[in-house]
Amino acid sequence: MSNESSQKIDILYEDADCAVINKPAGLMVHSDSRSGGPFLTDWIVKKFPEAVDVGDPMTAPDGTAVNRAGIVHRLDRETSGVLIIAKTQKGFESLKKQFQDRTITKKYLAFVWGDLKEEFGTIDKPIARSGSDFRKWSAGRGRRGEERLAETYWTRVGTGEWGKEEGAKVGQRFTLVEAQPKTGRTHQIRVHFVAIQHPIVGDILYAATRPPALGFERLALHSRSIEFENMAGKRIKVEAPLPNDFKGAYKELGIKDVA
Repeated sequence: MSNESSQKIDILYEDADCAVINKPAGLMVHSDSRSGGPFLTDWIVKKFPEAVDVGDPMTAPDGTAVNRAGIVHRLDRETSGVLIIAKTQKGFESLKKQFQDRTITKKYLAFVWGDLKEEFGTIDKPIARSGSDFRKWSAGRGRRGEERLAETYWTRVGTGEWGKEEGAKVGQRFTLVEAQPKTGRTHQIRVHFVAIQHPIVGDILYAATRPPALGFERLALHSRSIEFENMAGKRIKVEAPLPNDFKGAYKELGIKDVA
């Protein structure tokens, strides 16, 4: 597990009905009945005991009940950044409806392999289960089962060269993108960038043959910001600071930070 997972979890925003935290990379949101802890839900129960039964019932793959603990949405284990926790059931229902209505705006930062030539674009490819690996999802050939519509908007933030060996003329090119998923499918950003042949750096599930790069020891995906409406009807925007590995990769490629 990443060393960052043992660090203090910062609360970025809090009111009576919800809190937004900065999830460290390496920390699972809740148990899947196969992995050992700690889990984010352990921290939530201690920090916000009133949230222990908030949310919809959840079950692990083996059918055992999972502590709900105010979980409204999830981030993959190796993804860092902003995540909303509902502290009350009315707060949960409000946030759940906003996710369903797609009025919540989430923006991610990701380092991907190669040069994205366009300044911005849309990846509009349905996602279904992979036909070759039960752990994976796919937006390409070989997918099976129910296909779900999925759409991701992206903007190129910067590009750069890294890994030039002594005597070599060029190194590997990488692009930093800001990705905004319109839909919220499992692994959506990862699957969509694989589908356009620009997998995310450090993605050992979807780009297993790619070597480590840019100093990352995990998936180079960071949930940078989220916008939602609180129970008072006010539009709230919360942003997570860049983790150290992202700061290092910015420096390696000579890219300036973006808001």
